Amino acid sequence: MELRQLEYFVAVAEEESFTKAAARLHIAQSGISAQILQLERELGQRLFDRNRRAVRLTEVGTAVLKHARLALAAAEDARQIADEYGDALRGHVSVGLAASSSYAFDLADMLAKFHRDHPLVEISLQETGSDELVAGLLAGRQDAAIIAPPAVVPPDLGLQLVADEPLVAAVSTDHPLATATDITLDDLSGCQLITFSPMVGTRSTIDATFAAAGIEAHIGIEAGDPSVLAELAVGGLGVALVPEPYARARDGQLRVLPITDVQLRGSLALAWNNARRPTPSARRLIDYARQSLSAKYGLSG
Repeated sequence: MELRQLEYFVAVAEEESFTKAAARLHIAQSGISAQILQLERELGQRLFDRNRRAVRLTEVGTAVLKHARLALAAAEDARQIADEYGDALRGHVSVGLAASSSYAFDLADMLAKFHRDHPLVEISLQETGSDELVAGLLAGRQDAAIIAPPAVVPPDLGLQLVADEPLVAAVSTDHPLATATDITLDDLSGCQLITFSPMVGTRSTIDATFAAAGIEAHIGIEAGDPSVLAELAVGGLGVALVPEPYARARDGQLRVLPITDVQLRGSLALAWNNARRPTPSARRLIDYARQSLSAKYGLSG
């Protein structure tokens, strides 16, 4: 039994087609068919039910598929460990991003520097909600992610802060609240709020804070970029709940009002799964990111 045969078997099982598997692997269909037949002869069992329309796994094939994937993953781990002792690190790293999290730090610059040091490492990015990313980290779908830290941190989740800023209320200079020096959450109960969209992790913190206080939040406008939220407040469209630096950046255009009765903060963190052994390339990226973020932002886990 060869790894190549297992690779072909997994491809056919996932594509449910010899033709599609051949296209995916960039080889002739006849080559895949021959190797699958050889594998079936070696195992003494049919792995697929074949007809003109589709290819389906047999019961034996379904049982073998799990072990074939594990064998291929183990082989890839062995290659990457060997590469780590060689001149060039190789492999693939999956990185998740909470929606609009890049506002808080220069992700592109960090990845560009990593790529210059390790040009053979492939990096894929996925942007989605923080809850989905935490689930992906725990399931092994992502190697690392930038998330809004959950209220209850799973025990296997490692975290290092990327950003941690107080959220303030920001209003235009002619807004009814502009004469105040600070406000409470209750002062916002009748206001139209401008704040992050639900895909941004900080929004869940805002929603939970209002709910805990028994105050209904009237969300009028949602956006992912805090700079946009501040600009909308300058235009008089409502009260923006934004990280303080984005409100202070528009000094003279906005009144910045600290919220005194609750601690509202916008936090982002680099996250990884401590319970899973990362590939060498993933471990290198995580270590690089932690060092880079510590040096630049002075924050630690």
